[in-house]
Amino acid sequence: MRIAFLGTPDVAVPSLDALVAADDIEVVVVLCNPDRPRGRSRTPVPPPVKVAAEQHGIEVWQPRRPREVLEEFRALAVDACAVVAYGALLPPDVLAAGGAGFVNLHFSLLPRWRGAAPVQHALRAGDEVTGVTTFVLDEGMDTGPVLRRVEVPVEPGERAGDLLARLAELGAPVLVESLRALHAGEQPVPQPAEGATLAPKIHPEDVQLDLSRPAEELSRLVRSADPAPGAHTTFRDARLKVFGAVPVAAASSPEQDTAPAAGTVVAVDREGIVVACGSGGLRLTEVQPAGKPRMAATAFANGARIEVGELLGGADPEP
Repeated sequence: MRIAFLGTPDVAVPSLDALVAADDIEVVVVLCNPDRPRGRSRTPVPPPVKVAAEQHGIEVWQPRRPREVLEEFRALAVDACAVVAYGALLPPDVLAAGGAGFVNLHFSLLPRWRGAAPVQHALRAGDEVTGVTTFVLDEGMDTGPVLRRVEVPVEPGERAGDLLARLAELGAPVLVESLRALHAGEQPVPQPAEGATLAPKIHPEDVQLDLSRPAEELSRLVRSADPAPGAHTTFRDARLKVFGAVPVAAASSPEQDTAPAAGTVVAVDREGIVVACGSGGLRLTEVQPAGKPRMAATAFANGARIEVGELLGGADPEP
């Protein structure tokens, strides 16, 4: 089977490696997004899939839009295509040139969490079970018919980056199996009409911590935004990113007779900084002050000399 592979970030690399290792599959070309400027020097950096493809000796195309290479793509006459986090929509004429079809590996149990950020939304919603789905692309947003679904539990305290990496490894052999099944003539099954939810891309403004919300909800939000874009609040008129936070049973301060206002620091101890929330308290365990690297909340508290009674939250400054 001759296939094209479309993918860009590091989560697509395990699938590319698995396809290259398959004796009955030849990856004839890899499509990924163009190199992007990074860092202060704005030096163009190749995406992880490009690096992996070149290590395998596979030709790489990096069009800004897939249609730019449509004629060359048609000339390949591939049997099928594999897609993992490519990062661009495929128009109908490109889809028509994909042989038996474009098999997409998606990191959720479709039709739940269709869109660019399924893992982040699953964690934020408190899903206890997630998984991977392979399906054949159509013109909709993750609406095509399904070939395989594999469920796994969400581990307690699991963060988005860790869960996504785990699903990427889980999904690689599932994608290989799905391509073989489609090539052998297996017919994918339409997705059910009920149970569909959307998972749009997460922006920094979506993960600002509203400390008037319950601590359990805020803890899930923090986990869903690690490593990017990072949940955030404010402290002493500067943005403070929060990467580790666990709910505690209650937020109280021995110096106060009444319940503290949301955002009030009620304890600073060896385990972190406890902040009052709308319900319960949130213990910050890992943070990133503006202009500094990630650090343990205890180190931040010691360096900043944080005191009980100070406030987090308020107007969000420019990052």
